[in-house]
Amino acid sequence: MFQMDGIALLEQEARYCFNFLWEHTNTDINSPGYGLIIDTTDKPEVASIASVGFGLSAIPIGVERGWITYEQGYERTYSTLKTLIHNVDQYKGFYAHFTDIKTGKRYNNCEYSTIDTAILVNGAITCGEYFDGQIKELAEEIYKRVDWNFIVDKENKWFYMHYWPEIYPEGHSGLGGQWDYFAEQLMMYILGAGSPTSKVGPELYYNMGKLIGRYKGEIYIRGWYNSLFIHQFSHAWFDFKKYFDRDGINWFDNSVKATLANRQYCIDNPEGFRTFGANSWGLTACAGPKGYCGRYGILPSGIVEDVNSNDGTVPICGAAGSLPFTPKESIQALLYAYENFPQLWGEYGFYDSYNLDQDEPWFSKEYIGINKGITLLMIENYLSGLIWELYMNNSYIKEATKTLMFNSVKDRLSA
Repeated sequence: MFQMDGIALLEQEARYCFNFLWEHTNTDINSPGYGLIIDTTDKPEVASIASVGFGLSAIPIGVERGWITYEQGYERTYSTLKTLIHNVDQYKGFYAHFTDIKTGKRYNNCEYSTIDTAILVNGAITCGEYFDGQIKELAEEIYKRVDWNFIVDKENKWFYMHYWPEIYPEGHSGLGGQWDYFAEQLMMYILGAGSPTSKVGPELYYNMGKLIGRYKGEIYIRGWYNSLFIHQFSHAWFDFKKYFDRDGINWFDNSVKATLANRQYCIDNPEGFRTFGANSWGLTACAGPKGYCGRYGILPSGIVEDVNSNDGTVPICGAAGSLPFTPKESIQALLYAYENFPQLWGEYGFYDSYNLDQDEPWFSKEYIGINKGITLLMIENYLSGLIWELYMNNSYIKEATKTLMFNSVKDRLSA
């Protein structure tokens, strides 16, 4: 591996992330699943609807950086949106989490996922703002048919997580799980509040539970497993840096604190892992030696028991997806991985993760769509702010900020 400066590495990794999303797509124009993107290289027959959301968002980046032509981007976007409208399994606008990449049919009776649909809608909105015209019309059609009120637990004023009819008793609505505490679902409150067809008021957002994380000097609102992806995903599109909510919360600042706590935890390394350190941090959902794990994170974790699933695994997307929050620390972590572990670098840039705490050092040989996606979008937002600019220009998103009573930082400082 040759020496590379931080910005050059970011640009290289961004290009490879884009290539992954662009090339691991069903490109058979005669296929019902045209435009669908794989979930992981370990299961190339399975598409992830969230991967498609990230992949759509990647297209304006590819055009602006000259990696593809405008015409290529337009055609891929147009045909993908047509696939989503006509061929991919959905219920009341909510898409199956996973689908057969060739047919668009629901894979293995998986759930209709609310959060993964939100990621998809964010990608469609982003492309609509970039290409305008017919693509904007198609993006709005996808957004408008999502029935946000359908997934509201009206008694508790929470969103449900999924619709999964097969596993529920006869007569049950089929809705299950609840977004009761802060996590990656911030984007759902925004999309619900901006919806032109099934508007959801601010009460769900302000009724969201908030767990407090405390580590050294950092006090922040955390998620259940204290993983970093929940502090990243909604920020890939909505520019929270510019807003405080009615209660005075600035979610960008909260993500900065959570990220710094995550890094400091790895520096202090209370669990004694060889992998963790000042440049090896970013605990979040990723591939591990025993398979994918969504519970990697720092303590405290959960409510009753302070436990997590850490085994020494460090993902690349933990630091990379935190670039806007901790640019210096994130770049140092990426340079460290690049310079010290050539086993982590492949055809599409960084593989997913690594772990030095096994009998033999373990290096993932897997690429995961959502992890390459968050890496690409946050690199681009750090370098240019392109995705933030496009998304925040949408009229429905602007309306959502008013509905949720978000106040601009500029107005707050001048008050």
